[in-house]
Amino acid sequence: MTETIAVIPGDGIGKSVVPAAVRVLDSLDLGLSFVMADAGDETRADTGTPLPDRTIETVESADATLFGAAGETAADVILPLRSVVGSYANIRPARTYPGVAAVAPDTDLIFVRENTEGVYAGIESSIEPGITTLTRVVTEDASRAIAEMAVEYATDRDSSLTIAHKANVMRTTDGLFLDTATAVANEHGIDYDTALMDALAMQLVMEPEAYDVVVCPNLAGDLLSDLAAGLVGGLGLLPSANIGGDNALFEPVHGTAPDIAGEGIANPTATILSSAMLLEYLGYDQAGRQVRAAVEASLENGPKTPDLGGNGSTEDVTSAVIDRL
Repeated sequence: MTETIAVIPGDGIGKSVVPAAVRVLDSLDLGLSFVMADAGDETRADTGTPLPDRTIETVESADATLFGAAGETAADVILPLRSVVGSYANIRPARTYPGVAAVAPDTDLIFVRENTEGVYAGIESSIEPGITTLTRVVTEDASRAIAEMAVEYATDRDSSLTIAHKANVMRTTDGLFLDTATAVANEHGIDYDTALMDALAMQLVMEPEAYDVVVCPNLAGDLLSDLAAGLVGGLGLLPSANIGGDNALFEPVHGTAPDIAGEGIANPTATILSSAMLLEYLGYDQAGRQVRAAVEASLENGPKTPDLGGNGSTEDVTSAVIDRL
């Protein structure tokens, strides 16, 4: 069976790092089929919409999607794309690598972020001039689904689970998230602790090695994983997966980086690591491990892009990973 991968570079450095990751995937000779699609600011300028129907159809019919980044239209692209694949979970690993200067060298975290609700549900309104509202949605079903996935990750890693919340203030919504997640952890007999998300942000900076798998509501997962990026060497190292019931989308955590777009120096590491997660999602576990090992060897021995203190190009890093494969 030939799996089809929808490929959406998007804007900015997405146009460099996504083709780099596709080259890595193609070098493995797994017989994957790649279908290009458009989304983002330039697509809106060309077509009048940042996410054309034909792109949605391509993603719906693909086995998985590799996405880069979008600029001003990001919310109009990535949120609908996550909905198209039915993504209820956003997985964001953040770990240090040999050869990369890091604030906290012992960091090895996985954020399991609820991906459908919270303040990112997009329920906003303007009551009258100068007064706006935002509705936060939390359901037991979504909280249970994300907690089950977090327990699965913690079990696979033989680690404990941290449940991040703010139930001391948002007593009803985060109260439901906390109660549901703790119930799931108790049902599976897994070790867990709970942490107020603001206090956890401080503890992650001071003692990140004390944590492993962290399950979070939507906004908290976004903020805490970005904080972790600062601990391990920057957003250029963070991949992510958006997992649905029978489809998934993979993307680097970083944005379009317009200050370096088109200069050929964007770090492709996060996107290549996202492609490793894509491989594992499709069942190519060994190939995923091989890609990750090749990336780690390249980070340790070079070349490195300027964001990591080197002078290598996107092409240099991509070729080095492929050579090691």
